[in-house]
Amino acid sequence: MIRTLQQIFFKLPAIGIRPILIPLFGHNVPAGFPSPADDYIEGRLSLDEHLVPHKDSTFFVRAKGNSMMGAGIFDGNLLVVDKSLTPSSGDIVIAVVDGELTVKRFIKRGEKVILRPENPRYKEIELKEGQELQVWGVVTSTVKTFV
Repeated sequence: MIRTLQQIFFKLPAIGIRPILIPLFGHNVPAGFPSPADDYIEGRLSLDEHLVPHKDSTFFVRAKGNSMMGAGIFDGNLLVVDKSLTPSSGDIVIAVVDGELTVKRFIKRGEKVILRPENPRYKEIELKEGQELQVWGVVTSTVKTFV
């Protein structure tokens, strides 16, 4: 059963809303051995400027399950999806197959379309004649929380 768009979308982008500008430090943080932080603020950064290049065609949705773990997408991650992009083979997409919503890697070989999970415990979805596929958009970013 497919849910309504209002139930699926986390939040549609607000048009005409001023972005929140957050300090951007001019020093990269090492992920290895810690070193003293540089207190220099390079400027202000608006996440929507970096994560949402096409504001009118972008939506957010939360991932559910673990079929895309190999692509770094985990249960509860917020996915940034651009519906203005035409999916290319290898892109991660939000798709509806026979009324079921899914996030998978889009693979196209000639006329053949495969939706590939990034977890070996799940099977590929190879579209067969008569199956309905709607691609809602291409996943362009993920937002993870660790709390």
